[in-house]
Amino acid sequence: MKFGIMFSNTGPYARPEHAAELAVAAENCGLESIWAIEHVVVPNGYASEYPYHDSGQMPFSKDMDLPDPLIWLAYVAALTSRIQLATGILIVPQRNPVVLAKEVATLAQLSNGRFHLGIGVGWLEEEFSMLGVPFERRGARTDEMIAAMRELWSSETHSTHHGEFYDFDEAYLRPQPPGGRVPIIVGGHSTLAAKRAGRYGDGFFPGGGDVDELMEVRDMMRGFAAEAGRDPDSIEFTAGVWSPRRDDIDEVKRLEEMGIDRLIVTPPSPNPEAIGRAMEQLAEKIAPVATS
Repeated sequence: MKFGIMFSNTGPYARPEHAAELAVAAENCGLESIWAIEHVVVPNGYASEYPYHDSGQMPFSKDMDLPDPLIWLAYVAALTSRIQLATGILIVPQRNPVVLAKEVATLAQLSNGRFHLGIGVGWLEEEFSMLGVPFERRGARTDEMIAAMRELWSSETHSTHHGEFYDFDEAYLRPQPPGGRVPIIVGGHSTLAAKRAGRYGDGFFPGGGDVDELMEVRDMMRGFAAEAGRDPDSIEFTAGVWSPRRDDIDEVKRLEEMGIDRLIVTPPSPNPEAIGRAMEQLAEKIAPVATS
C-alpha cells in the first residue's frame, strides 16, 4: 500500500518554511505523495452541508490559511525530486478548463511528471455564488472539462473541442504535460462520483468512510468501469483520511488486505518543529504495509 500526506497546505504548513519542512520530511521518509486541498473562499455562516463530517461543517476554522493548491504544490515541487504531488481535491467546475489545463500542464512539466489532478464537483454552494459560477449542473460541466483538458494535453497539433458548455477551435496549448497526460483522480463518495471515476478516472478517492462503506463505493466504481468497457483494476483506489495519532495499524492492514492502493494520512504532527521526527515515527509504524 502507498501512503500520502493529506491537508498539507493547511494551518502552519501554509507558510513557506513549514511547507518545506513537511514536504522534505515526507520525501526523505519514503512517503509516496503529498496532497493539497482547496477552497477559494469560505463564506461566513454558510448553510451548505459538508459531506465528510458528522457536524455538517468543515472541521477547521473558516479563517485558517489555505493557499491555492496548485501554487503551493509548485513551490513544493521545487524542493523535492521524488514525491508525487496531488490535489485532494481541486473544485474544477469553478474554473475555466482551458486556463486550468494550462496551469496543470505547467505544473506537470516543472515537476517532471509528478503531478496528479484530484478533482471534485464541490459542495459549498455559497462559494460558487461568490465566484459568480453556477452551482447547478456542475457535474455535467466537470465531465466535459475532463474531455476538453485531455484533448488540450494530448493533441500533437492543435486541439478542438465543441461541447455543451465549452467550445474552442485549433488551440495550441504549450507546454503539454510529459507524455501528453496527467492522471485524473476523481474525488467524492456519491454514486455519481463512482460513475465518473469508473467512466473517466485514472483513480478514485472517495474520502472518508469505514471499510464497509469504502468497499461499497469501490464496487460501484468497478461496476461502472466495466459497463464503460474499461478494466476496473486499472483505476487506482485511494482511501482516507487516517490519523496516525488516533487509529491502530491493524485497521491499515485490513484496508491493505481489502485491496486499497493508497491511504491518505494526516500530518503526523501539527508542530512544524517536530515534523521530522514525527514523520520518521510514522514511516516506522507503516513500514509493514508500505510500498513506494
